[in-house]
Amino acid sequence: MRPIQTELLSGSELYREVVLEKLLHARESVWLATANVKAMYVESKGKFVPLVDVLDGLAARGVSLRLLHAELPSRPFRAAFDARARLVKGGLNLKVCPRVHFKAVVVDGAWTYLGSANLTGAGLGAKGDAVRNFELGFVTEDFDVIDRVTALYEAVWSGAECKGCKLRHVCPDPIIPAPRGREEMRSSRGAPRLGKSRRLRRATSESSRR
Repeated sequence: MRPIQTELLSGSELYREVVLEKLLHARESVWLATANVKAMYVESKGKFVPLVDVLDGLAARGVSLRLLHAELPSRPFRAAFDARARLVKGGLNLKVCPRVHFKAVVVDGAWTYLGSANLTGAGLGAKGDAVRNFELGFVTEDFDVIDRVTALYEAVWSGAECKGCKLRHVCPDPIIPAPRGREEMRSSRGAPRLGKSRRLRRATSESSRR
């Protein structure tokens, strides 16, 4: 065991820190992991807009976006996604795995949120305190924590976990096909190595804003 620097957040603090302070200002990448995906609204440029608008803007700036989820996104989210050609063409990459239950946001490979809140209005969205879910989560720039989060994320995302999964019969879209021989088993072997996280290099303007 070792001490780490972290901050425990709850309720609307999660929305303000995870979404407004970090996700909206990503420069290189955003990895999202959630069990549920619903249409949610966030504050941007003085008004409330759908999250997909924000993601579309990030994609336009060249930010790499991943969304790992367990269930089919809600119909409003799918409709909003389908209406944005940039996201549909690869601006937002989505993969589904029914075993995903961890909730995480990794920004620029250097900062992470882990907690109970899903990518929904009542979880990480701009809901009022009287109607949002009771949620807890922590945020950190600790290297080892980010390494473990990204290693699990990449293992699921790449399909490394598919070969031994016993729930393939309920998976709506397996990331890799069921291996039928040794060659296919070899192609899916191995989990990602740790040690790829790095410290977030804040620009002077960002430091002053915080």
